[in-house]
Amino acid sequence: MARYSPSVQNLISRLGALPGIGGKSAQRLAFHILSMPDEDATALVESITEARRLTVRCSCCQNFTDSNPCPICSDPTRDKSVVCVVESPRDVAALERMHEYKGLYHVLHGVYNPISGKGISDIALPQLFDRLSANAEIKEVIMATNQSVEGNATALYVSRLLAPSGIKVTRIASGLPMGADIEYADDLTLANALKGRVNISS
Repeated sequence: MARYSPSVQNLISRLGALPGIGGKSAQRLAFHILSMPDEDATALVESITEARRLTVRCSCCQNFTDSNPCPICSDPTRDKSVVCVVESPRDVAALERMHEYKGLYHVLHGVYNPISGKGISDIALPQLFDRLSANAEIKEVIMATNQSVEGNATALYVSRLLAPSGIKVTRIASGLPMGADIEYADDLTLANALKGRVNISS
């Protein structure tokens, strides 16, 4: 005998396919949705449908937006000489939260990872190179991909391809986060912290 009805099981399976949602979380979400008032459930479905219908990729930076170009790319106060390359739209939100960075962005929607079948054409690297070729005012590319094997490989790949262009390619610093204990840090984090040390003398 089936544990749940086919429709409920299908809902659980769909929710469980979302990133970061395990089997138990999918069940909790499914039964929460089923317990919602009709108007709230309808509003949820409509919000998903509307977001899917209205959201596009910005033709400049590839970030998700409902206007093209996106508000960041069309902002005349942004520094057009610097482009920060990130893996996902979530990274843009994180960097914008600091209110420190004033340049532009380019969202790759992934990283170069041939082992998992993600080649150069599967992420927005061709669009980045086209953008750099068409905009001579861009003088620096900041590689802000994650500190992973794939993120580092992607940053190195971009750096090598852009070397002849004269565009400065930099990598975000990595190391110990504020409040972290050295004894609990992994070897790679400690190595990066040592490489990225700065002068503190007056």
